[in-house]
Formats: sequence, structure tokens, C-alpha cells
Amino acid sequence: MNVVVPGSIAYYLIEDGKITQEQLKEALESQKESKNLIGVELVARGFCTELDIAKAMEKKTGYKFVSIEEVGINFAIANIISPDLMAKRGILPLYQDEKRLFVVMRNPNDVVTRDNLSVRTGGMEIVPLIATDTELTAAINTIANNASNIDTYDDEEVQEEEYSALDELAADEKPAVQLVNQVITNAVKSGASDIHFEPMEKTMRVRLRIDGVLHEVLQQPIKLHNSVASRVKVIGGMDIAERRIPQDGRTTVKVDDRTFDIRIAVLPSVYGEKIVMRLLERGAKSVQLKDIKFSQAQADRFMKTIFMPYGFLLVTGPTGSGKSTTLYATLSEVSDIQKHTITLEDPVERRMPGLCQVQMNTRAGMTFAAALRSVLRADPDIVMVGEIRDGETAKIAVESALTGHMVFSTLHTNDAPSAITRLDEMGVEPFLTASSLVGVLAQRLIRVLCPRCKEAVEITYGDLRKSIEDFPIPEGKTLDDTTTIYEPKGCIACSNTGYKGRQGVFEFLQVTNEMKQLILKRSGVQEIKELAMSQGMHTLHQEGIDKILDGTSSVEEVLRVLV
Repeated sequence: MNVVVPGSIAYYLIEDGKITQEQLKEALESQKESKNLIGVELVARGFCTELDIAKAMEKKTGYKFVSIEEVGINFAIANIISPDLMAKRGILPLYQDEKRLFVVMRNPNDVVTRDNLSVRTGGMEIVPLIATDTELTAAINTIANNASNIDTYDDEEVQEEEYSALDELAADEKPAVQLVNQVITNAVKSGASDIHFEPMEKTMRVRLRIDGVLHEVLQQPIKLHNSVASRVKVIGGMDIAERRIPQDGRTTVKVDDRTFDIRIAVLPSVYGEKIVMRLLERGAKSVQLKDIKFSQAQADRFMKTIFMPYGFLLVTGPTGSGKSTTLYATLSEVSDIQKHTITLEDPVERRMPGLCQVQMNTRAGMTFAAALRSVLRADPDIVMVGEIRDGETAKIAVESALTGHMVFSTLHTNDAPSAITRLDEMGVEPFLTASSLVGVLAQRLIRVLCPRCKEAVEITYGDLRKSIEDFPIPEGKTLDDTTTIYEPKGCIACSNTGYKGRQGVFEFLQVTNEMKQLILKRSGVQEIKELAMSQGMHTLHQEGIDKILDGTSSVEEVLRVLV
């Protein structure tokens, strides 16, 4: 059956050989659940690119396709309308002549928007243009970020004041309110995980953590900082009169129909209070294990382990390496209506249907160890402990696994073999570890090269060996032979960073009978590592090299994340 409507975008994509009839049918079927536009669904499933969609749109509508990056953003022309209206309508005024205004439009057939623009510009003819959705969104975000540099306020508007608990007028000063709201909005649109307001000697710096790396987005006069700090404290439910001790708060905001829980930490420093806001999207789509980019060999071993009837599985790595995401995805995979799953978390980062999630409260004596004791009397099948912080929690977790429960938890170690020796250092007897531990997953997050602008580079194996001493050289090749790798360049789609998104790098150690013997003998990390590698474990280092070879990331990024 032919599902293509003549003259549709899909019609031109098939005509140009960009997609097949079967791919279109598959996208139409999945579209029923996702509710995406068909073009978005085709791109999401990897059947074609945004550029292919834009070119098909050009054929369908007859409007010209442009690259916003090549043409450039003219801020004087763009500012004819507000960034909010641009985002709402999906439009960007790009350039003009005497009588015509050329506007990139997500929907070039939106006659109402074109008429309104014509009225706003004194009757100019509006000529629609077509660009990729990524370029259009990035350009609008760039304009919004540019507009957020509020640096034209008089000293009288931002004068320093002493605040009391009752004096909240200062917290409502317009510059501070505008700035905080604008920064939060920009952070959401940029996909940032954290916002940093940092007082310095003469300025207040604002940085966003995007893909694990901090980027400075603006600087403001230091005189504005106290107003900003008070504004943040008010929305976070903190004491605005207290500036001498750290404070924690939380709030909820809504941006473009998306709801975010924000955790706020205020820390006194020599120039004022440092403020960090952690953004967590409520109702965000849960990550599934199939979305986590395990290599096939590691995926098979990991899946086999998590479905064992009982045991202790650890996920290790530094803060911000994606451990919680992996555990949530694992719980989503193993939990079902026949199993009782309880999680102990501090704090509960993501609410998951079907799970009993317990929030820790140290002040009330609700520690991981205390909660774990109580949970075992609640008839669980699967228990997730947010973090092993002390020997007591580690011992109880191990004993829980021995009594017929599947226990998942996290630990801060550099690699998988180190987790075994760390448990020994925390006072867990080797015979308990050997009997309960079924696997250790170590992980990191590396930034992925922007697919739109990454550059292919010819480099010799000798030069690669200067950066990575053990970089593999294929059989028959010498140090003088060359290979192709990719490096970051930077474009409007990735905010000139050269990277867009992150991907996990994993090292999975499976506890075999031979491994149990080494644990019982209290063997060192190196001996454990050598046995694990001989049994098929890929190290984080090896996985990082694979990411370079397949063009996923760069040498610099792998060296930044992996030692």
C-alpha cells in the first residue's frame, strides 16, 4: 500500500532517495505514540537529516532554503520582534531590502504570522525562508542570550542595601527579577544542568554547565549581586537576612510548558554569596537501557547480570558521570508488576511510576544505613541504595544481597576493579564481598562531536601516540602512516563549542568464580584488572579510544575525561 501523498514532504524525500517506503511506514507507526511531526520523527529515527527535511520543504513550498550560519544574524533586523515572539512562532527576521523582509519560518505557510509581521514593519512584504530546525532554534537562543545582558542600569537602581526578613521589596527590584528569570529561561533552552551566579571583585559572573562543561554567558556589575542573591533566596524559600552561613532551597518553575524542579545552594564567599541552581525536569522521558550506548559485548554481560535473582551490583564514577541515570534505566528494565522495588535516595531526583521511592533525612536520623534496615522488613525484591557512603551501609547492602535481594548502589571510585578493594577498606569482609557482588560498572560521560560541523583530520599514528601512548596501530601500519579522526570546529547549532550532547563510556567487571578467588585472597587492583580484561572486560581507556576511532568524540575530549 502506498502511504505517500503526492506533493508532501515525504513524497519529495522518497523521490530524492533520502528515505524508503518502509522507513516512512515505520515512522508513521511510531508517530502515533510520539505525536511528533513526521519530519521530526524521521530525523529522530535516523532515516534522514534535518537538511534533507529542509530541502524537501523547499521543493514543497517553493520558498528558498538558507543557512543562517552562512548568512549571519543581523541583530538590528532580528530585534524588530522580541525573542519570546520568535520562540513562540518559530520565526527569525534575517535580512531585508527596500520593500521586503526575509524571515526564516518554521512554518512558512503561517499566513497570520506573516500578516502580523507586515503590520509591525509598516507594510513590508514578508518573504518566508527555510532553514534547518536546529539552526533556527540555536539562532533564536543566541538572540535571547544577547538580550539578557542587562548592563544599562543606573547605580540608583542596583544600590546595595541591608535586608531583613521582612524587607522583601529589594528582592523584587526589576533588574534582579528580569535577570534571574532570563538566565533560567536561557539555561532551559540551552539544555544546561546547572546555573552559577558568582560574585567576583568588580563583577558578577553567570555561567551555565552544558554537557558537563561550564560556559560563561554574561557578566554584570557587582552592585547587582545582592539583589540577585535576595531574589533567588525568596523564590527558594530561604532567609534573605542570613548571609553568613550556607543555605539550601528549592523551587519549581515552568518554561515553555516544561516544569523544572530547581535545587538551590547558597555558599558565602569573600566577595559575596555564590549561588548554584541545579535544574531537574519533572516528567522528563525516562532513559531506557536501550538508549544507553553500551558496546554490544558489555551490554550482553550487563543484561545477564541485572536479571540475576539476587546479588549486589555497583555503579561507580565521579559526581556527574551519569550513575543515577544508569541506575534509573536499570530499574526501569528489571522492575515489573511481580516485583516490589524500593529506592533510597538523597534526594529523589526523578519520580518513577511503580517504584516506592524513599527520601533520606539525616537530621531526623533517616540515613542510608538506618533506612536500609527498615526497608528489608518491607518485603522488597529489588533495593536501590543511592550511595554507599560508609562501612555500615556497605555491610548492610552486602548482607541484604546474601539474603535473597537484588541490591543496586553507587560508589565513588575511578574504575571498576578499585570498587572491590574499596569495599575491603570500608570494612566489608572479603568472603561477604565474594559471595554477594555480581558486577561493577564504571562509567564516564564524554561530549559528542557536533555532527553538523565536526572536521575530518588526517593524522599520523606517531602523532596520536604522542597524546595517547598506547593508541593501537593496525597490523601492517607504521608510525608514519595516517588515519582519519575528527576534531571540533564550532557552529551556530552547537553554540561554537564543537560538541553537542554527551554519551557514556563504560567498563563492566563481571564477578566470575576466578574473580571470587582473587577477592578472597585480597588481591590488588592490578591483578583484579588483568583477570577481568582476560575475561572480556573493556576498560574505560579502551572504550575512549573506540570513540575516537568511530568519530564520536575527539582526542582532546577523551583525554579531558579519561586519565
